[in-house]
Amino acid sequence: MHKGFLITAAWLGAITVILGAFGAHTLKLWVDTDTLNVYETGIHYQMFHVLAMLLVGVLYKSFPGKWMRSSGRFFALGILFFSGSLYVITLLKAMHTAKGINIIGPITPMGGLFFILGWITLAIAIQRRS
Repeated sequence: MHKGFLITAAWLGAITVILGAFGAHTLKLWVDTDTLNVYETGIHYQMFHVLAMLLVGVLYKSFPGKWMRSSGRFFALGILFFSGSLYVITLLKAMHTAKGINIIGPITPMGGLFFILGWITLAIAIQRRS
């Protein structure tokens, strides 16, 4: 097992639940439905990839190496860039400002690319050891 990925995933999982509760109980009072949907997309993708990081941490024992480490790192970067950018966009909209959205918006697809790379490197890690 890769303890670092397991610990990171556990903390990110806790943060995901906190952010989800904030969105469900408080944020919905500040933003419109479309903006709340953007925020919830960030929450969903974060939780899916927290689970993927847990999987990487567990699979590392059977499939150790640079490909598996890269997979976990890509998932973490995807959470930061994809979900993080959606949270920032939501915050900017909650503050009723459009400043910065044009800069933050293009970061979201980069996060999606990191998620894709995480899944691809996970497949490579497993394939190379089988």
